[in-house]
Amino acid sequence: MIFWGLSRKARLLFTRFLLLVFIAVIVLWQLSPTQPQLVQQESNYAIHIQQNFNQSAFYPISQIPSTNLYKPISDWVGRLILPTKQQLQDGLDWVWMEVQYAPPTAQKLVGKIVRLQWKDNKYLLALRQAVTRDINFTPEVIKSQKQGNIHPFRLNGVRQVGILRSLAAANPDDETIVVLDSSTIIDANQEKSILQIEREPILATGRFYGLVKIIKPTSLSSKLKQYNDYFLVKHYNANFNNFDGLEETIRIPQQVIDLRNFAPSSLQQIERSPAGEDGWYIYGAADAKGVFTVRALAPRSLLQIQPRQIITGKELGLNYIQDINWQNTEKNKGQFNTVLLKPGETQNSLNRSISTWQEGNKAIVLHLFGGISGRKAEALGVPYTITGHFAFGIAEVVRDKFTNELRFETKYHQIYAHNPDGIIAGTHTWADYMGNLQRGWLATRPVSDILIKFDPVTQDYDFDGVKLSPLEQFQQQLQVTMARYRVGDGTGGAIVSPATSCVQDASQALYAAILAIKNQVTTTPQIQTWIRANPNHPQTLRFQQLVELGKSLEQQLAPLGIVRADWQSQAAILAGTGRGKTTKPFQDGSIWAGLTTWRTIMPRLAHDDLAAIFLKHGAIMQVLRTNQVGGWEPNITPIAPTALLGQIKIPFTNISPLSILLNRTLASLVVPRLKDWLVVVILLIIYSIIALPYGWKFGFLQIELWSANWIDKFLLILRCLFLPAILEELLFRVFLLPHPSEITSWLQWSLWAIVSLLLFILYHPLNAKTFFKAGIPTFYNHVFLVLAAFLGIICTVAYTLTGSLFAIVLIHWIVVVVWLIVFGGIRKLDNNQKIQNAKV
Repeated sequence: MIFWGLSRKARLLFTRFLLLVFIAVIVLWQLSPTQPQLVQQESNYAIHIQQNFNQSAFYPISQIPSTNLYKPISDWVGRLILPTKQQLQDGLDWVWMEVQYAPPTAQKLVGKIVRLQWKDNKYLLALRQAVTRDINFTPEVIKSQKQGNIHPFRLNGVRQVGILRSLAAANPDDETIVVLDSSTIIDANQEKSILQIEREPILATGRFYGLVKIIKPTSLSSKLKQYNDYFLVKHYNANFNNFDGLEETIRIPQQVIDLRNFAPSSLQQIERSPAGEDGWYIYGAADAKGVFTVRALAPRSLLQIQPRQIITGKELGLNYIQDINWQNTEKNKGQFNTVLLKPGETQNSLNRSISTWQEGNKAIVLHLFGGISGRKAEALGVPYTITGHFAFGIAEVVRDKFTNELRFETKYHQIYAHNPDGIIAGTHTWADYMGNLQRGWLATRPVSDILIKFDPVTQDYDFDGVKLSPLEQFQQQLQVTMARYRVGDGTGGAIVSPATSCVQDASQALYAAILAIKNQVTTTPQIQTWIRANPNHPQTLRFQQLVELGKSLEQQLAPLGIVRADWQSQAAILAGTGRGKTTKPFQDGSIWAGLTTWRTIMPRLAHDDLAAIFLKHGAIMQVLRTNQVGGWEPNITPIAPTALLGQIKIPFTNISPLSILLNRTLASLVVPRLKDWLVVVILLIIYSIIALPYGWKFGFLQIELWSANWIDKFLLILRCLFLPAILEELLFRVFLLPHPSEITSWLQWSLWAIVSLLLFILYHPLNAKTFFKAGIPTFYNHVFLVLAAFLGIICTVAYTLTGSLFAIVLIHWIVVVVWLIVFGGIRKLDNNQKIQNAKV
């Protein structure tokens, strides 16, 4: 070998060299950055689905509780089953469904597996085409799945996935329970019966529900001393309108502790909960032993139409929405409240307020939940910010089957990103989304649901046979967005960004509905003809209110006056302009896209702003507030959602200065419209008419053109743009004055306007005294201060009318530049500067 042919010294050097190379390789290997291997993390869903009482098979379909004590939750109840891999290749949108409850005319289908598919309908075809996608998981989605988030992995690689299949495959197991409406058609001519639907199935919990008062913990057998999770309850007695009906032992299973280090619901002291004073709706089914086992709870008193508190008047209503609604959230743990807001009245009685809600009335729901604090607090996704979650819903006033009283029945249209809890983007019943013991938020988060009754939106229109339904159009747009979220537009995951999130995309659906209605009106001559022929008809007046509301909402959703292209892409699908095209709606997750719709980035801001807009237009509202209601969990406390950086507060106050300044700055960046520029021109003319004669009278203003070269003039003009125009308008108008869109009290606004004007006037002599001593003779001049005060008034008026920083900066900039270059201002300041230098 060559090695042994070398001299002894050469062999020694070669050995040392190899040893050094080996050590270097080991060191580099240890120090080099390596890609960490993602270990599959268990999800909350996986933890809870292991419990037998969270599985559908635990409840035999043949076990039907007493019809005197329990009612079915819907005409049709079933469990969705995803077709086999081979069946998925057909590219059609149908799934299997195990029928768990059916109407009396279809009892033979109970316990059978049927095919669930869409009715043959042109509109439904357009809807399905808009959301049908080929599913191919991206690396980001695969990573998210390994981190414990639930993604529809059974659809990965499947082509042409539609609404029903994305719903059935949303979770890993065929455990999705849904209800169908009464318009379901049965086709029994095939080998397997077919159910045809025209509305997306609604996600639900349980098969039956009852109304009970929880008396005390108990045991199933008298021989057992431990109570476990069994409770003695008394059913509601309709004959005496009281809870003195049949006694029964039911089971409310205690859910296990999951990755959050606490259980999603608690049984501790649930019989003492203030929310249960008027009884609980219990949702579930009977187990194999016939014991009714509860899967969800709903407090009866929360859903009753009688409010606990009434607030009348627009100003007080706005104050409640923006300030009082979330006050003392932590102190009110375990409590709930219902508040009726009536902007059009100054005094009212309880009976008249109840008559506000009639059977069949519908309302738009603004849903917002807050955060979890305490010893086992959740981590903050954004520093010093409780982001929460926002969603829309629809509530209807129904007659209760047990008490015969009116109550609210809410369905949430949840645009929900993929998560570890298995919450699906879709339409949920209140019991499934809020009251579900496995994943509902009633027990663990503070929640605000604002139910908005506004006839121009909630009532349909009929223009001589041409029908228009704003509420239906809105729900259709939400349905599109929810379906897109379930499959992540084909990526397998809905990823949250400043521009794409629950609140941004829920707002996108609202904008798309507005655009669709506008398009239908402009392209249908019959509607315009009818309105012109019936100018004073109640329907015309109602439609005009709808138009005005639409303008306000558009300004809220696109505050900078710039409409996002991805929002327009979805709006075109169902508005008619995009029907039949191959272009699919898309998402723009860029920061710029988020900034153009900045008012809908934070759930709290969107919730409060939308409620305020409806209230200003005369809507009646009922606010349902809960703060971790149900059994007591000592390790967590509710915490209110905030705007960005909203947890940074001035000590001993509830004021978040950074949030306020940020929101006011962004609000002021609205691009002026034509009428705003007209306001600028008119106010400049008014200022000139008053300021010029006044300045000439006292000799302060004289026509004296500055004779500098064009470069110096350009630099001066540019400098004046930043200081004083932009800086002073930001300080004295934008920061100090509430933006016109957030004004709740004109008295308070007037006080702030006076304060800002006084500070603006005092700023000039103080500036001369401290930083710009050459300005003392000018800035102390009473004529200058009067002109400055009038400029402050003009800019305040301009800001109130336009809400635009650009408008007031332009006014300020023009006035200062003209004074310096045309009316001798530069000479005054230059002379003062020379005098000051001479003194030095």
